[in-house]
Amino acid sequence: MTSGNEAIETAAARAESTRDRNLPQFDDLPIPADTANLRQGANLNDACLALLPLVGVWRGEGEINYPTIDGPVRFAQQLTIAHDGRPFLYHEARSWLLDAEGNVIRAAARETGWWRPRADDTIELLLAHSSGIVELFYGTPRNQTSWELATDAVVRTASAKDVTGAHRLYGLINNGDLGYVEERAMVGQPMQPHVSAQLRRVVG
Repeated sequence: MTSGNEAIETAAARAESTRDRNLPQFDDLPIPADTANLRQGANLNDACLALLPLVGVWRGEGEINYPTIDGPVRFAQQLTIAHDGRPFLYHEARSWLLDAEGNVIRAAARETGWWRPRADDTIELLLAHSSGIVELFYGTPRNQTSWELATDAVVRTASAKDVTGAHRLYGLINNGDLGYVEERAMVGQPMQPHVSAQLRRVVG
């Protein structure tokens, strides 16, 4: 088991290449800019302290699988979780498909939204997907470094895929990476595993 001092030293070593990086910003806004680096910009709102480990820019790879696709399909992703000092976090994920050798095939899913922690430890996560789906998740921290959420409502445009529910689990794993898994019920299929990924911190 890693001691507290070892964990701090490991985190400091990981931060050597990320601590001075942040989101590209215009410097002439009359309001606080978003920051994905807790060392820069506005102070994190106390309401968001339970989500503090999520703040950053993360990149990595994962797999998509479902009975209705010829999978598993390999993908890469950049996930940005940032804040402007108010009691919510900004969320943006951009993905692209990869071939077996790791070459980029094409751009894939995009989602954007907001993490909204509440005083009772409930977390609201609102996500809008480029595929025409809007989802409202509710959840709670499982501990200091993992969070579990499930949809309470799903709204679809007329052209969107038939999605009826989703469940997500995010967590920091031993080496400081961010891992997540998603289950999804869609196109007539029951809730089951759909996406998993492991992302490493590149900012923050």
